[in-house]
Amino acid sequence: MSWEQWFTTAVIVVTIAVLVRDLFPPSVALTGAMVATLTAGIITPAEALAGFSNPAPVTIAALYVLAKAADKTGALTPLVGTLLGTNHSQRKTTARLTVPTTLASGFLNNTPIVAMLIPQVENWAAARDRPPSHYLLPLSYAAILGGVVTLMGTATNIVVSGLLEAAGYDPLGFFEITKIGLPVALTGLALIIALAPALMPSRRSASQSSREEMPEFTVDMVVEKGGRLDGASVEGAGLRNLAGVFLVEIERNGEMIAAVGPDQVLHGADRLRFAGRVDNVVDLQNLTGLTLAEQTHVDLVDTPQAAHFQAVIGAGSFLSGRSLKEIGFRSRYQAAVVAIHRAGHRVEAKLGDIDLRAGDTLLVIADPGWQDRWSDRQDFILISSLASVPRIRSRRALAVAAVAVGIVATAATGMLAMVTAALLGAAALVVFGVVSPREAKASVDLDVIVTIGSAFGLAAAMDASGLAATIAGGLVDGLGTMGPTGLLAGVVVATVVLKELITNKAAVLLIFPIAVATANSVEANPRGFALAVAVVAATSFLTPIGFQTNMMVYGPGGYRFTDYLRLGIPLTVAVVAVVLVGVPIIWPF
Repeated sequence: MSWEQWFTTAVIVVTIAVLVRDLFPPSVALTGAMVATLTAGIITPAEALAGFSNPAPVTIAALYVLAKAADKTGALTPLVGTLLGTNHSQRKTTARLTVPTTLASGFLNNTPIVAMLIPQVENWAAARDRPPSHYLLPLSYAAILGGVVTLMGTATNIVVSGLLEAAGYDPLGFFEITKIGLPVALTGLALIIALAPALMPSRRSASQSSREEMPEFTVDMVVEKGGRLDGASVEGAGLRNLAGVFLVEIERNGEMIAAVGPDQVLHGADRLRFAGRVDNVVDLQNLTGLTLAEQTHVDLVDTPQAAHFQAVIGAGSFLSGRSLKEIGFRSRYQAAVVAIHRAGHRVEAKLGDIDLRAGDTLLVIADPGWQDRWSDRQDFILISSLASVPRIRSRRALAVAAVAVGIVATAATGMLAMVTAALLGAAALVVFGVVSPREAKASVDLDVIVTIGSAFGLAAAMDASGLAATIAGGLVDGLGTMGPTGLLAGVVVATVVLKELITNKAAVLLIFPIAVATANSVEANPRGFALAVAVVAATSFLTPIGFQTNMMVYGPGGYRFTDYLRLGIPLTVAVVAVVLVGVPIIWPF
């Protein structure tokens, strides 16, 4: 191999190691890899930045706006209301939940669909004394399967379409992937409905555990006039660092001060209302300068001033790898963490010193508006109220449905390119006030967009250096005796392994040039190889980190890492089998 190939190989190995160990967010890791190959002269500046002018990231950004509008207006509320129904058997309930979810995920981003359904499934299960773990992972898997039914179903489809266009081939048609994606989705759904009742574990969710293990209270304390805290700020008085206790509001001269900030100055006779764990009442009473109010109460928190949420940390989040103390969680988020759940268990340690991990579920006390302020940020992949009610469907939901239908119709008929249809749809949602410009901007996951744009440059480096051709040659030498189907199997297996180690979008960008080079080396149809990579990369079932919706249900379902293998292995085997049988028939070699 040439030095360019060795250098590119080293960059890829380091990048994969960084992503697997979660040392940096994917956008940082892949941008660094792209810059390294650019600096070495393996790719030109135009090749390095070509991903950012490719239709793929722009299309994905526009579809994020559509997903935000659907979530904001409750466009899918009728779906929520009819899915679970009454007290059916586990198998029938699983079918009622997964089939419509798969259908909806073919046309909307699966992340907001799953985020909307998680709290509803939890509440439904709790009301019937059923473990939510029976249903949440099948919900995630169903949403993943829906993503391969149409071009707009998931970002990896759009990425592959962009890669094909960049390589000089025609982009994917709107329903082109349906030829293989629909058989995959139907096979996967049949397996979920048949096997989930037997394979899904019975786990307690984080919210269930919090209710059972952590009785909570509200208690009123009065600032002593002339005492140590009279004239001190909330932070200076040490009221931002109380274990398991959150300062909800201050009553001063009959007026309420809510969303209390760390710089708020305390006055003598201020009445402070705290919420938190009942076993911290004694510690609270021992604070110098505070006295227990004469008419206070210790009870379950049910006041409108305090609300309870579960917040799930995603891979690449700012919080991952840091402790609550290091983050300054209370000051940064204006909320208090009263418990951390990990892999189905409450973490028994001093909360402020625990290094947070992707998949951790934080049980949070904050003001009722906390979810609205932070749900559009990338710090958490899911925030749901523990007293969640279905989002009320607004009149503008019809506008969202019309825009979605317009995007599908114009893109599917070829009237407009997918990127044009998506951009027009996003613009219409902003112009007609369905989402504000700020909401539209906040809805776009810039980490994903930068990851895709940068990874295009790394894919170009694999092609320009000859590394993709060299790897393809190795596959041909090793599997060539098995014919094109054997080579396709090698590409598919490599995709399965890589997508579970790193993000599926990064995996597809790394595997694509190898897949195309392998197909060309034996004069097979590169389009079939590319679509096989798209479908396999998009269907990640084996680990929580493989796909965002898998991570979203990890804490709320109380799952353990190995729970994903129970149903994930048969689903993965089925997807691979359908792809290996179907692709040579639909796109003959």
